[in-house]
Amino acid sequence: MSRPTGRVLTLLELLQSGGTRTVAELADRLGVEGRTVRRYVDQLIDLDVPVESVRGRYGGYRLAPGYRLPPLMLSDDEALAVLLGLIAGRRAGLLTAHTASETASAKIRRVLPVHVARRLDTLLDSLAFTDQPDEADTPDAGVLLTIADAVRHRRPVSIRYTDREGRRSERTLHAYGVVAHSGRWYVTGTDPAIGEDRTFRLDRIADARTLPGSFEEPTGPDPAQRVLSGFATADYRHKVSLRIHATVDQIRAHLPAGVATLAEDTPPADPDQAPAENTPSADPDQAQDQAAERWRRVELRVERLDWLPPVLAALDRPFVIERPAELRDRVHTLAERLASYASATR
Repeated sequence: MSRPTGRVLTLLELLQSGGTRTVAELADRLGVEGRTVRRYVDQLIDLDVPVESVRGRYGGYRLAPGYRLPPLMLSDDEALAVLLGLIAGRRAGLLTAHTASETASAKIRRVLPVHVARRLDTLLDSLAFTDQPDEADTPDAGVLLTIADAVRHRRPVSIRYTDREGRRSERTLHAYGVVAHSGRWYVTGTDPAIGEDRTFRLDRIADARTLPGSFEEPTGPDPAQRVLSGFATADYRHKVSLRIHATVDQIRAHLPAGVATLAEDTPPADPDQAPAENTPSADPDQAQDQAAERWRRVELRVERLDWLPPVLAALDRPFVIERPAELRDRVHTLAERLASYASATR
């Protein structure tokens, strides 16, 4: 391959990476003068590659939006990143269809140079995962893209939804954002019919249609925080209220934002329940951590209580159970059982 031809292909690869590239930047990357860059651009246009000229102070050249560029040129590192991303996304449940990820992987592997394909095969053959693939349902790609477009342009969207009880409904949503959480996709927004924030699983949406009109971008928490808050306050069987004397990080390590809400609180009225606040420590780092510990109110809604006593034991911080009384009984039962195990001689 002659050097000019090689530079033209390099120019094509640079433009393919996206965005607008200035003439000065392209000339520097190619090691040529600006007028040579313009000649290379003319050669790409002669090959029906739609290179656009962008005028202005920050102008330059870019590829026309939406143009599918054959062939797709990937470096070794880029090919590895794409294939590993497809594998990780499939295992995490974050791809819209298993078949699509398989065919995309196959297309990339089919056009890879032999030496690159062998290196990737070596890696994939030696790669092991400690967790099992997620079996979560995946959303329809058309639904996902329609809702994402409605979010971007702040337009209402009509959805057909099936809830966890199997009830079907059609509703309008002012969608704030799309959120991926724990292997599932969610959309959060306001239901204008009831004037309340709602969160919906995307895999339960059968159809989505953008409607005329627009709405104002909301203030307050971002979409991810709205989804997590919705999980923590969902209408489950038990309403749990706790006081825990700990740092935020200590609590969140066992009760994340998607499980519980957290706020600062005052110490309990009973002084016997409150730990010493001014216990001296020889370790400055530990003293700093203790200074950050304070009573915090933790609230959550759960369908079952049996998993909470072990979590509170693992937290290993002073706590007060305000409600329900059944949780207090379960904690006592667990403590007695652990004490009997510890006293056993065989």
